[in-house]
Amino acid sequence: MAEKTSDAAPQAQAVGMPALHKVIFGVLLAGLIVLPFFVYPVFAMKVMCFALFAAAFNLLLGFGGLLSFGHAAYFGGASYISAHAAKVWGLTPELSVLCGAAAAGVLGLVIGSLAIRRQGIYFAMVTLAFAQMVYFVALQAEFTGGEDGIQSVPRGDLFGLIPLADNMALYFFVLAVTFGGILLLYRIVHSPFGQVLKAIRENEPRAISLGYDVNRYKLIVFTLSAVMSGVAGATKAQVFQLASLTDVHWSMSGEVVLMTLLGGMGTVFGPLVGAGIIVTMQNYLATFGAWVTVIQGVIFVVGVLMFREGIIGVLARWFKRSL
Repeated sequence: MAEKTSDAAPQAQAVGMPALHKVIFGVLLAGLIVLPFFVYPVFAMKVMCFALFAAAFNLLLGFGGLLSFGHAAYFGGASYISAHAAKVWGLTPELSVLCGAAAAGVLGLVIGSLAIRRQGIYFAMVTLAFAQMVYFVALQAEFTGGEDGIQSVPRGDLFGLIPLADNMALYFFVLAVTFGGILLLYRIVHSPFGQVLKAIRENEPRAISLGYDVNRYKLIVFTLSAVMSGVAGATKAQVFQLASLTDVHWSMSGEVVLMTLLGGMGTVFGPLVGAGIIVTMQNYLATFGAWVTVIQGVIFVVGVLMFREGIIGVLARWFKRSL
């Protein structure tokens, strides 16, 4: 019995979070805690929101093998619902975010159930078409404010107790939401469900031959990705006190693809790095006006040529470690 126990211990340790990942998450959390004391808190919160958005998209593309060109629908749709819930319904911040995430989940379930019937570029085009529908609904619907969007969204009191009007108080709320969301995505990827997703991504016919209901797994991961994208969008609406057409525009879907590919598709930490780079560029290169897009394009081309697996993907290959 003693030998069996000693054999089981290493096995249990092997299926847990690797020590390297624990260190990275610990350093990341420590860095985020002190970050608002060195940079403008609203900028730091924007980075975190987009990092969660990119991580959610990476769940679908990097681990599910499904390229969506319409993830702005869930990010922006949740932003509108969250803003409306806070401003019109008077809900607290946490309930507003949950409302946005739930709306994104329902939207993802409906769109996903139709999109997964196609594969490859046809799947991507279907998601883009639905996202454009959401964009025009946001443009025409009365509650969205049209081109003006929903402005002056109240930040409210967390749980009805902690006022989030102060940027520092709001920052730690966003930190909890973002870091918790990333840890949840990490757990999904490293669960048996995540392993099946990787099997479907690598060889779908073989996964079908093993008895897996591939379409059901695709629909689940599509919905999960939509929900987490919704959490990111709803949180962003709380930060900027605004939900606008920019959040549901097709270019937002392109940005999250860029973040994921630049950082490293199919890696845990790649989308976080990619989001940090893109948002930082947009913030500090804003004085260049429209040239920011050109600069982003050049950096993306250089990044793809030099780091074909993304920045973190290349580092993972160099150090022969999963990142």
